[in-house]
Amino acid sequence: MQLVVREASAGPFLSQVLQQALSEQQLSALQLQQIKSKAVLMSLKFADKFYNKYKMHLLEQAAYDVIGITSLGLRALSDGDQQQALQALLSQEGIVKPFQKGWSMLSAVSRKTPGKNSLYGEVDEQLLQQVSSPPDAEDWPGWHAYQQALTEHHRHQAMQLLRQQFYQKQVFDEFEHFSLEEVLAEVVLYRAICSGDKVRQDLKKRLRQINLAEHWFSETYLLLQTEAVLSELPAENAAAIRADLGQHFIPALLRTLQFCRDYQSLQQTDATPEKLDAFEHKHGLQSPLLGWPHYLEL
Repeated sequence: MQLVVREASAGPFLSQVLQQALSEQQLSALQLQQIKSKAVLMSLKFADKFYNKYKMHLLEQAAYDVIGITSLGLRALSDGDQQQALQALLSQEGIVKPFQKGWSMLSAVSRKTPGKNSLYGEVDEQLLQQVSSPPDAEDWPGWHAYQQALTEHHRHQAMQLLRQQFYQKQVFDEFEHFSLEEVLAEVVLYRAICSGDKVRQDLKKRLRQINLAEHWFSETYLLLQTEAVLSELPAENAAAIRADLGQHFIPALLRTLQFCRDYQSLQQTDATPEKLDAFEHKHGLQSPLLGWPHYLEL
């Protein structure tokens, strides 16, 4: 099993560390052989669990998986410092601890889809494919792929937290919201209009009776309302949500609030639900109504 890359600055992190150590004579042939032996054994175990260890191409794939997973964990444990990484590899646990770390990292950020099982159990197949790498690859996208998955994991966690904290119902259609911004916007808009109540599917009905104060129609007011929502969340989750929001979030929310006023005016003419829905659809095509609920008022 080869564990060396062509250049010290390219390829999977495990290979980078070994190549650098060899070039600086910090790693003996015996030590390298011991690391390789453990890697081969782990590859056999991985192939036996998830593939077929008696088929050469699957055994090779298992080796690539072990290299990628170990690289991920090794980089995390060493914070990208190759000297620390080398010491971890030369410890009694060798590559076992970095592999376990990498596997737990992948497991933590893998989305569990009901009714769809991954070949790798708790780890997403596509994510592992991105992390997996031959030892001599010129480029290793594994760390970047993990960072993207981690960001998406934080978004999903934040969406769940917002729903648990601010929605009356706790069972949601997975297609009801497509982004973290949409969830936050609906919470902010509903609470701003409905005096801080938990979100229900009754905004359009309640809008008929609400006096929309003039001072609500400002970006400053909506920014304060957004911060009021975030202040009720744990600091790390609030920080993750702030980092995810685009610069157009507040202006888009203001446009939706202005639409609320126009929608209310149409309601007061005793417009039919169909006419109101057509009005909503027309404005939605012109500009997305961020935070506006998507259901037909009956």
